[in-house]
Amino acid sequence: MKPETFAAHSAERLLAAIGHTPLVEIPLVAEVNPGARLFAKLEAANPGGSIKDRPVARMLTRARAAGRFANGRRLLDSSSGNAGISYAMLGAALGVPVTLVVPGNASRERLDRIRAHGAELVITDPIEGYDFALREAHRLADEHPERYWYCDQYSNPDNWRAHYEDTAAEILEQVAAAVGQIPDAFVGGVGTGGTLTGVARRLREARTEVHVLAAIPETFPGIEGLKPLGQPGDIVPALLDESLIDERLPVTLDQAVAMCRRLTGLGLFVGPSSGAFVHAALTLARRRKHRTIVTMLNDTGERYVSTGMWEPATQR
Repeated sequence: MKPETFAAHSAERLLAAIGHTPLVEIPLVAEVNPGARLFAKLEAANPGGSIKDRPVARMLTRARAAGRFANGRRLLDSSSGNAGISYAMLGAALGVPVTLVVPGNASRERLDRIRAHGAELVITDPIEGYDFALREAHRLADEHPERYWYCDQYSNPDNWRAHYEDTAAEILEQVAAAVGQIPDAFVGGVGTGGTLTGVARRLREARTEVHVLAAIPETFPGIEGLKPLGQPGDIVPALLDESLIDERLPVTLDQAVAMCRRLTGLGLFVGPSSGAFVHAALTLARRRKHRTIVTMLNDTGERYVSTGMWEPATQR
């Protein structure tokens, strides 16, 4: 087999490994509502270790098929880290050069993984936040259109469609297999807005009264991967359908990390956005209005070791 043919087959297998992640049940819900069941998609099972493999695969492969990377043109986007890993990984597999604008507060593990795949990194001031990285990516795209194709995961419709067609379809099938019905509540959050928009839209088509709750972090220190959307000037992702959100629940980083620590006792090692979602889901379950709640465990806790979130309290 020729090297280029082998590489193509290898990339196809990598793409095929994305999605079809396990649905796990979180028994902590019985503490607040014995009649409820809480399920979550274990997205760390994706080859890139996070939910971002799903939209990135769709955005990148469609752009490649459309000839966006002719003459060595590079894929450009901003990311807090997980999407950056997916871009770097799949770019390496598909032979697409990648440049990523990443806030300096992204964890070391994320930056190391991105570099390992050979992507170019542009690091922005962490004090300026995610929106500054987004504006910097816009600036680079505007100033160097011949060098970059700007993917823009915040407005690219292939982002939410990946979750509408795949993530939500898996949720409906797996939850129905577990309890014989459609979820009556979905808990998510807003990074790019793709997961919430795609999943909630598909669930609403299946059951119009599905309650959609968005976990909203505090502005500082915030929760990696989630936007607070509470301050004047905050960039609201263009693809976010805010009409799908029934409720916004504030969640602090301390609450998210505390829940991550509880989840380790169930064998689940996840990052802070996942902890925020489970915290919000239990808050919702405590009201005893919903019997079947589903959420996402976005990534692996191994991606945050350098942040100190797993250290004993006496060492933090």
